[in-house]
Amino acid sequence: MIRFSAPGNLMLMGEHAILHDQPAIALAVGNRLSVSLTLRVDDIVTIESELGCYQSTLSELSEDSTFSFMVAAIQLCQSKLKQGFDLNVTSEFSEQVGLGSSAAVTASTVACLLTFCGEHATKEDVFNLALKTVHSVQSGRGSGTDLAASIWGGLIAYEMKGAKVRQLKGTPDIDLFYVGYKMKTPEVIELVNQRADTAPAIYASIYQLMGQVTRAAEEAIVSQEWNRVGLLMDQYSGLMDALGVCDANLADLQFRMRQQSGVLGAKISGSGLGDSVISLGLTNPSEIPYQHLPVSIHSEGLKQE
Repeated sequence: MIRFSAPGNLMLMGEHAILHDQPAIALAVGNRLSVSLTLRVDDIVTIESELGCYQSTLSELSEDSTFSFMVAAIQLCQSKLKQGFDLNVTSEFSEQVGLGSSAAVTASTVACLLTFCGEHATKEDVFNLALKTVHSVQSGRGSGTDLAASIWGGLIAYEMKGAKVRQLKGTPDIDLFYVGYKMKTPEVIELVNQRADTAPAIYASIYQLMGQVTRAAEEAIVSQEWNRVGLLMDQYSGLMDALGVCDANLADLQFRMRQQSGVLGAKISGSGLGDSVISLGLTNPSEIPYQHLPVSIHSEGLKQE
């Protein structure tokens, strides 16, 4: 049996702007997802997880919306696969909450498949094939930031052009609350793009400002100036509001988190219009009427178990 696991991930900064040649900062959390591959003697491929079951033949793989990333990864390796196998997924977090389950399952699946094919699953090789997998499912969309965080672990700075990953030092306390709903990222991006079409110069300026704030945050992390990082998170939050992806509940949640004495800054984590708010520093969850998701930054990324 081959088994790999990868952590969930969160965006600290760089949402939306990463798609416009600006950098992003992301992090890996302690919650992990594992994929195991067990060899079969026939041509059958199965997938089993809490989300359901899948079965097909290796020679004629059927599409499945529930396991779209895993099936796409198998398809990309299909010419090198000579016999069937069983894939089993176990996760320490719900895919309903934005902790990067898609990136974790894609990275772990790709690593299992590369190893099964007799190839050395380096982080770079896994990342390249995993990003290709995501693009095949999402019609070429996807920056790869979440994949990079799950594969390398810890805090990372990432640039989409050239897929540049810079590992950053530090594991400060963070906190996370879920607003109770979320809109799918491609739908949010499409909505922002429609708005940008009405004022392209203004939106281009917003993306440029987002890039400046993210670069300043990377510099502050390198120098371990966490108070400054918190302030920059608040500033980036304002720019996300300018894009139109902050609704009333997200605004309320951010305000409540910033009122906590231990919080240095708070912002939406992800594309917005739902999902989660991340803070730098810890809160008193009993004082915030939203779903608390205890998380911490973990340095360990993709690993074989």
